[in-house]
Amino acid sequence: MGQLMLQVGHFNQAEELYNELLKGASDDRERAHIYHQLGYLKDDQGEYKDAVEFYKRSLEIERETLPEDDFSLAPTY
Repeated sequence: MGQLMLQVGHFNQAEELYNELLKGASDDRERAHIYHQLGYLKDDQGEYKDAVEFYKRSLEIERETLPEDDFSLAPTY
């Protein structure tokens, strides 16, 4: 749903949704994914500093929870 909102340019609604999802996230992988999506959202809005911070949060979680050679780390880099 958040990705759809991003695609149609409803950035504020997408951000609200991701923040709500973040509050209810049940595990680290889910939180990492949501942070990555928030980074993508901020990047699309031209808010690059905020985007980098969200990408960093996502990467930190993934580094702590995944093996260092896990392929799913690649998109965050």
